[in-house]
Amino acid sequence: QVQVVESGGRSVQAGGSLRLSCAASGLPSRTNAMGWFRQAPGKEREFVAGISWTGDIINYSDSVKGRFTISRPSAKNTVFLEMNSLKPEDTAVYYCAVRGNPYSAVNTSVATYTYWGQGTQVTVSS
Repeated sequence: QVQVVESGGRSVQAGGSLRLSCAASGLPSRTNAMGWFRQAPGKEREFVAGISWTGDIINYSDSVKGRFTISRPSAKNTVFLEMNSLKPEDTAVYYCAVRGNPYSAVNTSVATYTYWGQGTQVTVSS
């Protein structure tokens, strides 16, 4: 059984930083692409950042590029999201997601990810 668990969300002032962590267990392979998504109240879930299993292919949404950094230890189903210069509009529930196929590519679409965590709340106050 695959489990995806996020941690690290909390309330922070604008301009502050947070580090989210995600660990996926029960996967038969360590070659699945992983990603972070977020969902604000009343809005659709949106892509934030994704990383390949090798860690060398990374994609960011335009809204977080230059402020957020995704990383992944070599050959592990663990991923981190370092968030700097946080803004009130970054407030959302952040979800970690894993693609279902080995050697999968990074993808920005919600529908292409098979396994999801329960989410962790990030609140940025002005």
